[in-house]
Amino acid sequence: MSAPALTGATRKRRSWRSLLVPALLGFAVLVALGTWQVERRAWKEGLITALTERLAAAPIPLPRSAAWPTLDPAADEFRRVAFTGTFEPGKEALVYGTASAFRPDVPASVPGYWVFAPARLADGAVVMVNRGFVPDARKDEASRPQGRLVGPVEIVGAMRWPEPRRWFSPADDPAHGLWFTRDPQAMAAAEGAGAVAPFYVEQESPVLPGGWPQPGRIVARLANNHLQYAVTWFGLALVLAVVFAVWAFSGRREASR
Repeated sequence: MSAPALTGATRKRRSWRSLLVPALLGFAVLVALGTWQVERRAWKEGLITALTERLAAAPIPLPRSAAWPTLDPAADEFRRVAFTGTFEPGKEALVYGTASAFRPDVPASVPGYWVFAPARLADGAVVMVNRGFVPDARKDEASRPQGRLVGPVEIVGAMRWPEPRRWFSPADDPAHGLWFTRDPQAMAAAEGAGAVAPFYVEQESPVLPGGWPQPGRIVARLANNHLQYAVTWFGLALVLAVVFAVWAFSGRREASR
């Protein structure tokens, strides 16, 4: 009667030993994921600090067009700038979207568009400006005559760089001035605005009382849940280690009987 018991114990001992390598690999993956989240948390905190400082600083003159190719998004995005530009009527581009994480003043429940328009500078260069948000009922430029800015305008805003097109983004419709990604160069080309800056400006002023589009000052409101994710991954690694250790220990005890 001892032979079957010995065979079963041997089989169990071999079972936990055969799973040791997969368990170690799983443990290593979970620890690596937790470590990555800790690194992401440090990166996110640095980003929030940098954005907060840039958005709180006084606006600086917009860099001259000759310096645009040397600008670095990592160092210059979200810097507040001031410049004088003239909007060209009838060349708006509408970017579909709801409220942005950077614009908490826009209700998330109201679908609409971000209105982009080319602003021509004194030297002839062009900057695409996100003039602000309009609800769907105000997407037609003719429906908001109070929002027209005629002649040179003093504009204050923050520099932003184009957002990458994601695989699930719908195709843009340049023929109807409808876009789903913020691509200032593509929008300027579709509107016949000529050469344009590699960035665009999120307008915060001037604000036209009672007029659309609705500009606003952007804020650095970024989600930072990486610590929670790190604790989750490290916790799973600990659970895996404890469960496997208890199981292996119980197998060894049975084998020793």
